[in-house]
Amino acid sequence: MVVLKTLRPEGAGFGSPFGLGLFPELQRAESGDNPPNHQKGIADSKPAVDQLKKGSTKSTMTLAAKLEEFPVPNYNLHVFYYSWYGSPQFDGKYIHWDHPILPHWDPKVASNFPKGKHSPPDDVGSNFYPGLGAYSSRDPTVIEAHMQQLRTAAIGVLALSWYPPGMKEDNGEPTDGLVPAIMDIAHKYQVKVTFHIEPYKGRDDLSMYNSVKYIVDKYGDHPAFYRYKTSNGKHLPLFYVYDSYLTSPEMWIRLLKESGHHSIRNTAYDGIFIGLLVEEKQKNEILTAGFDGLYTYFATNGFSFGSSHRNWKSIKGFCDSNNLMFIPSVGPGYIDTSIRPWNLHNTRNRINGKYYETALSAALEVRTDIVSITSFNEWHEGTQIEKAIPKIAGQTTYQDYLPHKADIYLEITRKWAEKFQKEREKWLV
Repeated sequence: MVVLKTLRPEGAGFGSPFGLGLFPELQRAESGDNPPNHQKGIADSKPAVDQLKKGSTKSTMTLAAKLEEFPVPNYNLHVFYYSWYGSPQFDGKYIHWDHPILPHWDPKVASNFPKGKHSPPDDVGSNFYPGLGAYSSRDPTVIEAHMQQLRTAAIGVLALSWYPPGMKEDNGEPTDGLVPAIMDIAHKYQVKVTFHIEPYKGRDDLSMYNSVKYIVDKYGDHPAFYRYKTSNGKHLPLFYVYDSYLTSPEMWIRLLKESGHHSIRNTAYDGIFIGLLVEEKQKNEILTAGFDGLYTYFATNGFSFGSSHRNWKSIKGFCDSNNLMFIPSVGPGYIDTSIRPWNLHNTRNRINGKYYETALSAALEVRTDIVSITSFNEWHEGTQIEKAIPKIAGQTTYQDYLPHKADIYLEITRKWAEKFQKEREKWLV
């Protein structure tokens, strides 16, 4: 089984973003206008946060009024979020929007497809074009607009893709320095942040212990830090562990079992650890390893055992029998041919929102406590629910959400978040 996301080099909305129109002081600078204190290269996130904190009383009142208009956030609805994008204005260069075109592993096949990199801002590594343009993840107005979109969709928890300080995936730059800004602005919008731990180089039981310790020590006291209330009343952090199968169950046992050599259990850093299920055999491996649950990540129904809706009932039964959490992952579609032009067969058409609603319905049918969404802004794989706009650039015509408005996936999520809440209330009776 070749997993789509790991086909990157190794290591590797929605809505009128209520956003920028409501906060004139947060309007994004026009292209070419650098913000105060701008320097070429990676900017420090602190000035951006400080800038946001200087808002006027009027804007504070406006925010309070708008928070009343948003639907109540559903903290059982999590969305995978990526902070790896960069632009010249904030980062000195484009990051990730210029994603390379990845070659097929068979040279004969690869020779039939284009090579090279994308060239932003008009040519980006996505089949869709973002409503906010080829943005920087460290732009505070972008973070602000994203949080407004999450709240409009009634999503309560952002699952942040995370690498340890100084580490990154092959096409990006380190992003841990952005976490404080993201958490500060998330808290402003009553959104919680959990961590989606990526398969960084050298990830093993000891480095994972140190990573979790770092996250809890540095971010655990932040009011936006997500904690899950367990059946015995504990409030524990929850960690999604991407590509957990790359590490052997024997090594995970050393971290996740009480008897393990580097056991994190019953320490100040204990948590809810969720492994990734791709193949059926991994159910027992996840159980043996000591994980607390499993998730499926991929927004491609039928691509893997875990991502196939028809298997969710049996997976839920396995989890219930073994005291594991099952967190199915739903998505609006999948298309990655802008970076993997040879991968057309794994495309999942959005069908004007019907694909997404089918997935959401399947997730609710199995009565899980948490549903995850792939993704808010994984633009390379076309799973985003963030707002996209129609665009033609040269020979490229980007896909879009027509005939619906740009906020269609925002509104679908909002509708199903309400259904999910009502259904959970019935299950708990």
